[in-house]
Amino acid sequence: MEEINRVQEGLKEKLNEIGYELYSFKFLAKTRMLEVIVDRDEEINLDDITCVSEVISTYLDEHDFTDNPYTLDVSSLGVEKPISVEKLDKYVGKYINIHLSHPYQGENILEGNLDYCDENKIILSYKNKTKLIKCEINRANIDKARLAIKF
Repeated sequence: MEEINRVQEGLKEKLNEIGYELYSFKFLAKTRMLEVIVDRDEEINLDDITCVSEVISTYLDEHDFTDNPYTLDVSSLGVEKPISVEKLDKYVGKYINIHLSHPYQGENILEGNLDYCDENKIILSYKNKTKLIKCEINRANIDKARLAIKF
């Protein structure tokens, strides 16, 4: 177990060097699968996953933690990834979903375009039927946030 922790820490450093964050690292002994989930502020596409997989694979070849064969599964958090409320400013211009601790006009969940963000508030544009509404939300009122898909 100590060996896998050492590999995890080294891999975390290696990914940080190329601009990624190690979000999750799990070795499932029963299925012999190493699941690695990576993240970064910018979108991650399939080409990015391929490049990251090569970096991870090379690192694991050099710093292996087991003599047994296993399958490496590398993925990202996906298109609707969670966003840290502290990092909302990095997502201005993106379509997001927020959950509020205190409702805004009777709604706990709002989904729309993040138009503005500072340390105290955000401005979100969302549609209510056909009407476009711009609302100002106190950041302290936001419990959770994630990217969303606009339909």
